[in-house]
Amino acid sequence: MYNNKVFICGVDTSKLPVLKEAQKEALLKRVKNGDKTARDELINGNLRLVLSVIQRFTGRGENLDDLFQVGCIGLIKSIDNFDITQNVRFSTYAVPMIIGEIRRYLRDNNAIRVSRSIKDTAYKAMQAKEKLAAKKQTEPTVKEIADELEIPIEDVVIALESIVSPVSLYDPVYSDGGDTIYVLDQIGDNNDDRNWLDEISLKESIKNLNEREKHILSLRFMQGKTQMEVSEEIGISQAQVSRLEKGALKRIRE
Repeated sequence: MYNNKVFICGVDTSKLPVLKEAQKEALLKRVKNGDKTARDELINGNLRLVLSVIQRFTGRGENLDDLFQVGCIGLIKSIDNFDITQNVRFSTYAVPMIIGEIRRYLRDNNAIRVSRSIKDTAYKAMQAKEKLAAKKQTEPTVKEIADELEIPIEDVVIALESIVSPVSLYDPVYSDGGDTIYVLDQIGDNNDDRNWLDEISLKESIKNLNEREKHILSLRFMQGKTQMEVSEEIGISQAQVSRLEKGALKRIRE
């Protein structure tokens, strides 16, 4: 059930099948050999994955049926393009593909339209940027781009901003096996008035953590540092920081 709704696009979401990893791998091999039946079975077996992804886009006033259909397009693309020779879980590859497809749909159907003149300026600015970068072997400044086009700096800034796609806090930026790092994980928390480790009585739970886990949580939630900053400070990878942080928080919740 999803938002008290059982049917999406005529699909009874309460009866969607769930495939095990071994089943997915076997079906993917058959798909690569041209088995259309296996392809259909793999699509149906991953519709719950699409359902979990579109939950991230609720609250925008979008039709859930439309998002589900767009998400299915992303799922199909991920099945057709997945490389079975790589040591990557299918879901790790498919989720960003599904998210990307939905984001493109939302961007293309956004009620806020950018004028043709601003788009033209943006394309000219991008061309000027590439030309200057090739000529000077350095990244040109906005002023240099404006001077090249002989237009005000403000026009260049507005034009370039207009073609930047919005970024979701739940967009994956790195994945190490089953440990995915999202944009949200790289954002620090500098809100000193609402540090939840100070406000919630968790002393007994925290005592059960080892010193490195305590140190990581302190840096992340008391000092508001990003996972990348924490990894640099304690000398381990960001993926390891993410894994240790999630494990510590899970034990605290339990």
